[in-house]
Parts: sequence; structure tokens; C-alpha cells
Amino acid sequence: MLTMKDIIREGHETLTKVSNEVKLPMSREDKKTLFSMMELIKNSQNKDIAEKYQLRPGVGLAAPQINVSKKMIAIHTLDENNKLYSYMLVNPKIISHSVEQTFLTSGEGCLSVDREVPGYVLRSKRITIKGYELKENGELASIKLRLKGYVAIVFQHEIDHLNGILFIDRINKENPFLVPENANPLEF
Repeated sequence: MLTMKDIIREGHETLTKVSNEVKLPMSREDKKTLFSMMELIKNSQNKDIAEKYQLRPGVGLAAPQINVSKKMIAIHTLDENNKLYSYMLVNPKIISHSVEQTFLTSGEGCLSVDREVPGYVLRSKRITIKGYELKENGELASIKLRLKGYVAIVFQHEIDHLNGILFIDRINKENPFLVPENANPLEF
């Protein structure tokens, strides 16, 4: 079982590298890694398990965060309408995005960043992702997702990890709370 001790923190070189594509068909080891990532996210949202193992709550995890430089992400979160988005994705790519931007008024957090970082992280309001989904039964299927709002932000945050980008890299250094004209705030 993965815990916070398995998560590398900002400053670690793996978090600044572009991850490698996962070779398909997936190896047993890669599948096991991705299942473990999802288990950590779900455990972090379970009050009793999180308390027992001192897990910080999270909604997503990218393989580079556990020092595995491969394009795999696990996301388990609800959107604004309480719809569950639970995906284990392999080689996800954003294939299109809106010009319109959004940001969380509360800012973003990350299991690899142990400090509060004030500022807005501008993201595309709508994105389309292509990749492969690892199902619970171990099968892999191609997938295309159209996402908006909060879940679009979550997916962009995790895909950034695959490209060596942390959310803190996206905050305007001179003016952390600058809001461009085409950006709409999102409270969540």
C-alpha cells in the first residue's frame, strides 16, 4: 500500500522531467503501479484510513509523484454536480482546449508540495483528452473525455506532472492574483 512516504516532494528531479510513454500492452508491473496509485487516492479520501496512515487528502496522483517517470495518472473526484470522475489513465494527452480560462479561487494544492502557495493557477475552462483507460478488471481501452470546470482543472494538474510542471510553476511570480480578461473564477 502506498502512503505519503512514497510521494516525492518539490525539488526532486523526477518532478521536473517529461515522463516516458507507457509501452502497450501494459506490463503487469505498470498495471500494479496504477492500481496502487488509485488505492492511495481513495484511501486518502476515507477519513478512518487517512487518519490511521496519516494520508493527506487528494483527488489525483501522477506516476512521477511516486518517482515513476511514466505517463500514468489516477483521478477520483466529484464535479460541481456531485458526478464521480474515477479514472486510471495511461498516456493521456490534451488534444484540444478552450481559449477561455478558469482558476480555483482557493488556489491549488498538491501532495508533492508541503506548503501553502498563494496565487491563481490559470487553466483552460474546457479540455478534451485522449488516452487509454485501465479498467478495474485490468483491461485497457482507448478513451476520449470532454471535461469542463473543476474536473478539467484536476486533469490538467495531473497531466502537467507528466510534463515536469508543478502548479506553482503556473502562478504569476510578479502578481500571483492577476486575473486576465478571459478568465472566470471557480469556487469549489
